[in-house]
Amino acid sequence: MRKVLFGLFAAILVVSPALASGTVQDQIAISGQAAIRAAIAQVGPAVVRVDATKQISGWWEELFQDPFFRRFFGEPPFGERQVTSLGSGFIVEYQGAKYVLTNLHVVDGAEAIRITAQDGRILQAELVGADQWLDLAVLALKDADDLPTAPLGSSGALEVGDWVIAIGNPLGFDYTVTLGIVSALNRSVPRPDGSGYFRRMIQTDAAINPGNSGGPLVNAYGEVVGMNTIIAREARGLAVEGINFAVPIDEIKWVLPQLISAGVVTRGWLGVYIQNITPGMEEQFGVAPGEGVLVADVVRGSPAEEAGLQSGDVIVSVHGVPVGSTDELQTEIMYRAPGEVVQLEIVRDGERLTISVTLGERPSEEELVALPPAESEQGIQKFGLTVQAITPELAERYGLDTARGVVVVAVEPGSKAYWGGVEEGDVILEVNRQPILTVQDWNAAVQDLSEDEEVLLTVLREGRTRFLLLR
Repeated sequence: MRKVLFGLFAAILVVSPALASGTVQDQIAISGQAAIRAAIAQVGPAVVRVDATKQISGWWEELFQDPFFRRFFGEPPFGERQVTSLGSGFIVEYQGAKYVLTNLHVVDGAEAIRITAQDGRILQAELVGADQWLDLAVLALKDADDLPTAPLGSSGALEVGDWVIAIGNPLGFDYTVTLGIVSALNRSVPRPDGSGYFRRMIQTDAAINPGNSGGPLVNAYGEVVGMNTIIAREARGLAVEGINFAVPIDEIKWVLPQLISAGVVTRGWLGVYIQNITPGMEEQFGVAPGEGVLVADVVRGSPAEEAGLQSGDVIVSVHGVPVGSTDELQTEIMYRAPGEVVQLEIVRDGERLTISVTLGERPSEEELVALPPAESEQGIQKFGLTVQAITPELAERYGLDTARGVVVVAVEPGSKAYWGGVEEGDVILEVNRQPILTVQDWNAAVQDLSEDEEVLLTVLREGRTRFLLLR
């Protein structure tokens, strides 16, 4: 073995004499730097600046609706004004034509879109397709046949710790390159407008700033693996740095043909609130470790409700494809067409059943937030408590990072729960040490309890578990 290692090292010195004079650490650093430079050189020429011109009303127009301001300041001096938003993008090729991919929020509502290529050329672009779910816009280019394109990789191949590169135009500084690593995968991130969540996002600490939106996130092989979209700046009043998110390129590749051909994306929709089955829950629901996704609730009037799915069901496969996480289930449903009939294998009270569901069309994010859940979402009112299943909007409202248990949405003043110290936003995990996973668990645990007897609650508050005794 020593001879083999010595031979390999000697070969390195012969092939790379420039590295021979340095230490092993020097050689690694130099080779790593060369790889990063090569990756930038491969994608960089395809990165563009996106300037979108819009007409907006001045903030003063609303202000001057007040007669007080009109009396003292007269009529507002300006009406609509023209503004330009700045973003980034990258050129791809599809069926022989060149397109620019960028974020929808960069070009949404634009009257004119201007693309500046790396060679200084300025081109007009036209919006041909947009997807709100991914915050993705596809722009068609004219006279762009000779422009370079970016190779697309696979976000599914990423692992935490992989090197990634962000290229874009932050704050108007054209062609800025930053380097970082993949900090986490499959993140659910609240949308800035409050209309739900981005799903399966790539988290990175590569520095991203306003103007980077729509630019590529590149792996060490010079392939685009994501689109830089969201910057975390503040959380609960605290400044945040080094937390940025990108849309996975695999999601973009899947919708690109639809956006180019039809301008919009239609996705299948089941209509359930779901959660992963955490360790220790398998036995209670009659499934094996890593098997299935738990239905926490069902949307009223949805395909799932019409097919007879219930809260507490565990979906273990879709059309024969096993699903072991919420992401896997969402992928199997969203990548199917509305109207398609799928066979769901479920486990209900320990019994395996097959249910046929005709998928609907996924509503917009605004419509999803407003959809009424099934009646089972709210539990029995007891001890002065009103509890509900943890939905995405409730998780956002109370800053929750768990889907297990039920969340307290109201505490009656002067009630048993009030004096016991329960607060709105608490997540109830146990009642008298009995696990509470769903609203049905809560109902079963409290329905026969007397208001006079002592009750021990296990709650989660601000990430910490507490025991509260209601007397």
